[in-house]
Amino acid sequence: MNENNNNKQNKGGRTPKSDPSIHRHVFRLTDEENAKLLSLFEASGKPNKAKFIISLLFSKEMKSVKIDKGTVDFYMRLTSFHSQFRSVGVNYNQIVKLLYKNFSEKKAAAFLYKLEKQTAEMAMLCQKIIQLTEEFEAKYLKKQP
Repeated sequence: MNENNNNKQNKGGRTPKSDPSIHRHVFRLTDEENAKLLSLFEASGKPNKAKFIISLLFSKEMKSVKIDKGTVDFYMRLTSFHSQFRSVGVNYNQIVKLLYKNFSEKKAAAFLYKLEKQTAEMAMLCQKIIQLTEEFEAKYLKKQP
């Protein structure tokens, strides 16, 4: 009866792993290196630093999103320029209405002629901006294989 008791006795605790991680390595980082490691770790989405470092060492798949501040700045400036361009169009319509309302037809036509010249210059400038935008897109925004 004493023999049966010993076989059923449970020591408790976790069941041992079939391939435990028993080898430990220590390395030291500077403040800059540590900040870079932490930012990469946060971008990776890994559950803990150890798994993240192992994935880096053994080239396993790693998720990382890189934000180019120059591209973001370019996009913001282009957006603000577009809104300014739209406001110029609205102002253009208002000026034409005011010219015909407040001046004689001859005087209004003279002012409109000057306004048309400026509009043509602005249209050429807009074409140059579109060309520069396409060049920037081709060089920096498209992924090259």
